[in-house]
Amino acid sequence: MASDGARKQFWKRSNTKLPGSLPKSTAKMPTTPVKAKRVSTFQEFESNTSDAWDAGEDDDELLAMAAESLNTEVVMETAHRVLRNHSRRQGRPALQEAPGLQQKPRTEAEPPSPPSGDLRLVKSVSESHTCCPAEELRKLSWSGIPKPVRPMTWKLLSGYLPANVDRRPATLQRKQKEYFAFIEHYYHSRNDEVHQDTYRQIHIDIPRMSPEALILQPKVTEIFERILFIWAIRHPASGYVQGINDLVTPFFVVFICEYLEAEEVDAVDVSGVPAEVLCNIEADTYWCMSKLLDGIQDNYTFAQPGIQMKVKMLEELVSRIDEPVHRHLDQHEVTYLQFAFRWMNNLLMREVPLRCTIRLWDTYQSEPEGFSHFHLYVCAAFLVRWRKEILEERDFQELLLFLQNLPTAHWDDEDISLLLAEAYRLKFAFADAPNHYKK
Repeated sequence: MASDGARKQFWKRSNTKLPGSLPKSTAKMPTTPVKAKRVSTFQEFESNTSDAWDAGEDDDELLAMAAESLNTEVVMETAHRVLRNHSRRQGRPALQEAPGLQQKPRTEAEPPSPPSGDLRLVKSVSESHTCCPAEELRKLSWSGIPKPVRPMTWKLLSGYLPANVDRRPATLQRKQKEYFAFIEHYYHSRNDEVHQDTYRQIHIDIPRMSPEALILQPKVTEIFERILFIWAIRHPASGYVQGINDLVTPFFVVFICEYLEAEEVDAVDVSGVPAEVLCNIEADTYWCMSKLLDGIQDNYTFAQPGIQMKVKMLEELVSRIDEPVHRHLDQHEVTYLQFAFRWMNNLLMREVPLRCTIRLWDTYQSEPEGFSHFHLYVCAAFLVRWRKEILEERDFQELLLFLQNLPTAHWDDEDISLLLAEAYRLKFAFADAPNHYKK
């Protein structure tokens, strides 16, 4: 039956319990935004966070600061501008405002944002003794991060590196040393009976990843195997689950592009990168991926309750924002779990090209709870983006095949910007009113 075939699309997971966590427990990133006092000067900011980055791995004060809401007016204006410009280029009237949204009256069409934001971001991140406060850095990064400073900005936004410039070298050295201590302590056990199923599954899954030109390089395969195995050993509550492997790629590609001149991220060749640099990139990738997974680990624990809940929330949200699409899927017996499970499990990485994923993650890391909460609204906007094609399909099998193979191969930054603008409008209308999910 079609439903049996659809089940094969789901990711399998290993149920083997994996011992090996370190005695030191790791607190999760707070899920409830914590209000922090706005900092007006760098000196005040530095004094407020002088000891935060050495206090612990996950309970830093600045991470709480990162949970503070983005400036709503700034981001809403960005969203409206993207939508208006897109509508003008397509020769269509501007899209209808989402419920509850009001746009400031304007006497004339507003041009696209000048590149001054990019220049400010480059300056704030690259100047040796300048530190950009977390709120300001997120605002500058929301609409995309310039490639030259993306590696450093991602490390700052993820909470891996301190905002204090003088502390960064020591932090990098300490964390890289700590990661390779994990490898020395654990990696030799990958062929032990208790761990061999985990390592075998990782070994099987990596060649299935994309882009193939990157994954098929032996050095990259070895790096990814070590990162995923060490993470699984240190997180026995979930262990390794298919889908986690995809989350390594964006960090690795962004960090290695700092040392390469490749224009296309799909064509990265690591053969010319010195071994010492590769080692440092491996450690940085591990820690940034770990920071990401700290916020969505319930996606990968037993029965994956986080994904189950988010798929249900997506269904309820779509039923409110586009009832014809929701009703059409229901009439043809297409369940959201059959296509949206992968969207949540892999954070849309299997649905859009890698270059688009990197741009998407610029915003995810700039949004409070971007990967765990804002992603829901991105998925809703992503589904409604294909409403015309969905409503034209009248067959269960064709409809499901379309949703599992969406035509995004030629998407670029403009498509992602439009998607993010729609997602933010949905978040603005629904996030603070959870009862709006339901009829």
